[in-house]
Amino acid sequence: MEFSMLLRESEPQSYAQGDVIFRAGEDGDLMYVVQEGEVSLSSGGTEVETVGPNSLFGEMALIDDEPRSATAVARTACLLVPIDRTRFERLVGMTPRFATSVMKLMADRIRGMNPSP
Repeated sequence: MEFSMLLRESEPQSYAQGDVIFRAGEDGDLMYVVQEGEVSLSSGGTEVETVGPNSLFGEMALIDDEPRSATAVARTACLLVPIDRTRFERLVGMTPRFATSVMKLMADRIRGMNPSP
């Protein structure tokens, strides 16, 4: 899934390989779009996904207002574009296709965590 249209929403932030972007259990008020590099998402100490350029992560905290469900660590040096709740809600309201893309991304992640029958 590509979210490159979000790369213009704010200034990118740099992270070095190994930097923790956020930890499971923390409050979340930002999601991120990867401009460059890769980010590892883990839950319970197990890597569940690697996110690369033009994809996003951290969206669940903006949707359900619950603590982070995963830990995000820079797998490589990376540039991430932070998207706050206000921008996220504006994008959802103005661009229904964006909202559908985020829902599909979440559904794909959930399906990927469940074993196939």
